[in-house]
Amino acid sequence: MGRVGPVAAGESSGSVVRRILLGSQLRRLRDSRGITREAAGYSIRASESKISRMELGRVSFKARDVEDLLTLYGVTDEAERDSLLGLAREANVAGWWHSYGDVLPGWFQTYIGLEGAASLIRIYEVQFIHGLLQTEAYAHAVVSRGMSGAPAAEIDRRVALRLERQKVLVSERAPSFHAVLDEAALRRPYGEREVMRAQLRHLIEMSEHPNITLQVMPFSFGGHAGESGSFTMLRFPESDLSDIVYLEQLTSALYLDKAEEVAQYERAMARLHRDSPGPEESRDLLRGLLQLS
Repeated sequence: MGRVGPVAAGESSGSVVRRILLGSQLRRLRDSRGITREAAGYSIRASESKISRMELGRVSFKARDVEDLLTLYGVTDEAERDSLLGLAREANVAGWWHSYGDVLPGWFQTYIGLEGAASLIRIYEVQFIHGLLQTEAYAHAVVSRGMSGAPAAEIDRRVALRLERQKVLVSERAPSFHAVLDEAALRRPYGEREVMRAQLRHLIEMSEHPNITLQVMPFSFGGHAGESGSFTMLRFPESDLSDIVYLEQLTSALYLDKAEEVAQYERAMARLHRDSPGPEESRDLLRGLLQLS
């Protein structure tokens, strides 16, 4: 799949994964027949770049296009065709997050969909508390700081979106969530004193949920494996979908799934887990910070 292009939690989060799976299936079929992207695009009256976007799961699928491509690729078995066309229909289901399209960047929609479909989410965060663990007041302070001068209504919408995302951690099919927070994220104040105190109490409470593991990387450890900055790793129940590393930037994001790149982040995450105090000791660190705040 390479670098996945610009996909949340909710009943249709799987549509994002299905889009990526369908794209990879179409690419496999095209490669097996030795057909170029240019030739595939010509067959559906589209450009080579559109075929590329389809195969990367970046765009929605028209049933007619999928049918024509399957014919071009020599897929005549009705059961196989029906299966792939069904995947195309499911991939086009709109997610709950589309109602936030006025404040949601297109490149972040990819992440919300993948986050909601993941069975394991692992994160390292250094700048602030991860969005899935933020209180409403803390989230409001973070968004307000990052969008200075934005209308109050827009800030409220962005906070509401973040709170909606958090439902994934307490849903019936909640993923395992393993967070490593740098001590810097805990000490950097957002909002008033009581906002930070409430946020620390919330972290302690969330860390006791059975599907959540929270570790703190303390300043006292010194240099560590998170030297490149914050990152997220997502794993999915679908065996055909590889792990994805999400790297957020100021105006865009990277989605990495090449085996050698994922392996490097896997090693970094493993070292962060190993070198950080365990969950109970990390809770003690949080309690200590709460007493000092």
